[in-house]
Amino acid sequence: MPFEETAISHRILVVDDDEAVLELTILQLQGKGFRVVAAATVTEALRLITSESFDVLITDLNMPNAGDGFTVLTAMRHSQPNALILLVSGYPDVERALATIALEPDEIIVKPFQLATLTDLITEKMRSRKPAPRAEKKRVGVILHQCLPSILADWLARAKLSPELNHLDLPDVERTGYLSKLIEDVVKRLSEPNASLPTQGVFSASAAEHGKMRRRQGYTSAMLVHESRLLQVTIFETLHNNRNLLDFSLLLPDVMKIADEVDAQLTQAMLSFTEENYAESAA
Repeated sequence: MPFEETAISHRILVVDDDEAVLELTILQLQGKGFRVVAAATVTEALRLITSESFDVLITDLNMPNAGDGFTVLTAMRHSQPNALILLVSGYPDVERALATIALEPDEIIVKPFQLATLTDLITEKMRSRKPAPRAEKKRVGVILHQCLPSILADWLARAKLSPELNHLDLPDVERTGYLSKLIEDVVKRLSEPNASLPTQGVFSASAAEHGKMRRRQGYTSAMLVHESRLLQVTIFETLHNNRNLLDFSLLLPDVMKIADEVDAQLTQAMLSFTEENYAESAA
């Protein structure tokens, strides 16, 4: 099929599980001189993103699951940050919903739309597009250290809203307890590249003092477990909110260390909590 050559033949990845839509999109783009690679599944799209280079990504939002397009979008944004990303959606209000998402697409195309306008949009966007500045990638420990004040504030807000914890009337400094030191211990653990798993046998002075203090404050063992869970949730949400800065090649081992370290701290806190309980009973 003859097609019009463009001055720069941009390479485009089109992702859609609707074969008819995919075929029509490919024909339209190729007819304007674009080089097109197609993927009908998220798995295939992710494989292509990690193995090949593209100037443009056009992905459907739901294929067939809600949010599949975000998975593809996120992978492209991290792997090829300079690529133009067009998200196709059948929901007119999706643009408003995406306003608060850090990895929002460059353009949202609401169905139904004219394929002829798609090529004009790509040409216009690519002509005026400037390379995106590459964000400096950071280790998980560095991000947690920099975000320590916000982690404490977020954890405290969760604790105050939690019926399992907020029935105790405690000032903020006593409610957070040794939390700051516990987070610093997590950061220290992450800075040790050869730290092994598991670490339940490693003594944590901060966790031990935390357990004793919680017993004196009137905590139960169930409350200790619950606040530890809140700490993990808060840490992982902090990482999610800073995902554009994360070094994803090191994310999995660091997440494993976080979970193991928080669990080890809880174990030590429970031991000292129990010992303090026995001491009070014997007195």
